[in-house]
Amino acid sequence: MKALIAWSSGKDSAFALHEVRRAGPFDVVGALTTVTETFDRVSIHGVRREVLQAQLDAAGLPPRIVEIPYPCPNEVYEARMGEAVARAVNDGITHIIFGDLFLADVRAYREDKLKDSGITPVFPLWDRPTDQLAQDMLDAGFETYLAAVDLKKLPASFAGRRFDRSLLSDVPAGVDPCGENGEFHTCVVNAPIFSHRLDITLGERIERDGLGYCDIVLASG
Repeated sequence: MKALIAWSSGKDSAFALHEVRRAGPFDVVGALTTVTETFDRVSIHGVRREVLQAQLDAAGLPPRIVEIPYPCPNEVYEARMGEAVARAVNDGITHIIFGDLFLADVRAYREDKLKDSGITPVFPLWDRPTDQLAQDMLDAGFETYLAAVDLKKLPASFAGRRFDRSLLSDVPAGVDPCGENGEFHTCVVNAPIFSHRLDITLGERIERDGLGYCDIVLASG
């Protein structure tokens, strides 16, 4: 069965791909990612397009980029995603894999939008306890950095920190260990699904729209 991975550049989508590749039911033939045209970065996460491309090269995944404006009205987002889904169906793709963990409204939205499209959504990490899931990611050798943090939930200083056991011990009570409530967004630079580690440096830190960002830059760029 041919599938796409909904690729955010972060740990959850990467670990979902890792789990699916280990289990073997799907031939993952590409990565579906939204990129905000204004900034040329992965939407929400703020990860540069060249870092995204380096990830996908390391994972052996052709990109399927959905360009969206900033700000992006919901009807524009849905129209452009609908076009991407239609192209996928035309290419014989039958499933899209998502890294969602427990937000029922998000899952219901995805299922509703894909209903009758010819694409079946798959949620390989669904309802796994996130404290254990975070440990599983670390045990599997994932190297991940916080690219963005919600400033209502975490100090700006958390942007750019490595996602490791030290960080997990430092997050305030009420913050999900995997950031599933939007507390933080991540960028994976090494994982078992990668052919090689991305050589990165941590760049400028900025604040915008209630988020604190740390620019993750390819060391050769």
